Order: sequence, then C-alpha cells, then structure tokens
Amino acid sequence: MITPPAIRIDNLVKRYAPPPKSDAEGKLALKGVSFDVPQGGIFGLLGPNGAGKSTLINILAGLVTKTGGSAEIWGFDIDAHPRNAKRSIGIVPQEIVFDPFFTPFEVLENQGGFYGIRKANRRSEELLRAVHLWDKRDAYARTLSGGMKRRLLVAKAMVHSPPILVLDEPTAGVDVELRRQLWELVAGLNREGVTVVLTTHYLEEAEQLCDRIAIINHGELIANKPTRELVGMAREKIVSVTVDKDIAGPPMEPAFLKAEVVEPRRIDITYNRDATSAGQVLALMQSHGYAIEDVTTREADLEDVFVELTGAG
Repeated sequence: MITPPAIRIDNLVKRYAPPPKSDAEGKLALKGVSFDVPQGGIFGLLGPNGAGKSTLINILAGLVTKTGGSAEIWGFDIDAHPRNAKRSIGIVPQEIVFDPFFTPFEVLENQGGFYGIRKANRRSEELLRAVHLWDKRDAYARTLSGGMKRRLLVAKAMVHSPPILVLDEPTAGVDVELRRQLWELVAGLNREGVTVVLTTHYLEEAEQLCDRIAIINHGELIANKPTRELVGMAREKIVSVTVDKDIAGPPMEPAFLKAEVVEPRRIDITYNRDATSAGQVLALMQSHGYAIEDVTTREADLEDVFVELTGAG
C-alpha cells in the first residue's frame, strides 16, 4: 500500500497584486510549482533569495492566498478543509514572533488555547522540558537569549501535536552551538515520526540533514531528488596539484574549465568529469614542464549543484 505524501503541491501559482495605479501585472512569485513531500523524512526546500520559498510556506500556513493550483496538508485540501489542514502543520518562522511580556509557559498555554486544546490536554510542560526551557518557564520571554527564543518557537509550533513541522531559516544568524542544539531537537522530533520541511541557506546543513531536496528558482521548481542523487548531478570536479617549481601562470588548456594558482607551487584545476579524467589533467600539467609532487581531489557537494542549477555563483 502506497503511503500518501505529507504535503502535496499541484501546479501552485501565486501572482501578487500590482501597486496601486500601476499598469504592471504584479509579481508572479510561483509559476505552477508541483511536488510531494514524503511522510516521515526531512525535506529540504532550497532556493536563492526571492525564489518563492517563503510565499509557498505562507500559502501552506494560510497567511497568503494562492492564485491557482492546489495544496494538501496531511490529505486535507487547504481550501476545502482549512481548519484540518492548519491543525496538521506547525510553522517555525524566521522572525521571532510571540508576546515578549508573556512567560514561555504562558506563550504555550495561549497557543494551545488558540487551537482549542483543553487545559487538561495541553503539553506545555512536556514541550518546555523537550526544548530545555523548563527552568525558564516563569521568565519573561523578552529576557531569553536568541537561542532560547528559537527553541521556544519550535515548542510553540508543536503545541497542537502536528505531524508536519516547517522550519523557515531556523538557524539564520545564530551561532554554531545553537545550530547544533536546534538540529539535535529537530532530529529527535523526526525520529518520533514528525515530517520536517526545512528551508536554509546553509547548504552543508541541508546536505547532512535532508533525505530529499527540492530547489526553487524564480518561482519554478528546477530540481526534486533524493539528496545523494542530487549531489551526484554535479559534473564539475576539482583537482589540487602541487608541482616541483613555481607556477608562472595557470596553463591554458581546453580541458580545464578553470585553473587557479592558489600557492606558488599549487594549482586548483576544475574540469568536467564527463569529458576529462584526473589522469588526463595531470598529464596536461606534465606536458607544460611540471613534475607532480602531490595531488588531492574534491568531490562535488550540494553547493556546487546549487550554483550550477541556479546560476547563483
């Protein structure tokens, strides 16, 4: 039996209204985007600034009205069953959004009330313990550190026990230790069965965390593959060569996509692995009168693929 997707996006279109008294048509932010988010995994939604990621998330959250197409959350159409759709998803926004004069406990209690959860069934204490904020339960939210506020946002998004958690740039502007803590928290939720959708500009994080990644550019879906398969799309490879004497200048060879002298005797050469081999690169260097002393290679990563697909170099 095929498991239905956690989120189904079908031909989603969003055109924003033009400025008043303008003859322009308005910005087309999403141009017929379609993809599914499988249940139970961590799904990456990537793209340059202005690509349409936040618009898509805000449509799922009910904050932006779509122009065309359809979207389902946990099997509920966002137009036909908006309340069930909203109860099936928790959104952790980029911005810090809660009343700074409430305590963390009050923030979660109020959020539970907004969802109509009876006091006896609320999980405020459980969630504060899970995000390591129980000792701060009676402090004003405004006194929390940036990292604590981020963790409180995750707890706030989980008060109604949604099966799907969306994190929109959760580690933007935070330090390395906080990023580690947040990912440990998210990984724990995922192990408990929560489907996670992540947007981030830290591509190394997406590569490590996500089972599958979709890339949006200029409002269009340009990739949607398992992470390892997506990384394997990169055609370029870099070989770093150390030679026996100073390099007068980068050798000009048609097989080299790029050659950069990084040290007097070391050069980084980028080549197309479909057209050239590392052995051929070394042979070409030797043909210019250099003896090879050391060689290292770097495999392509998600950043290479992202730049290749989006032209965001």
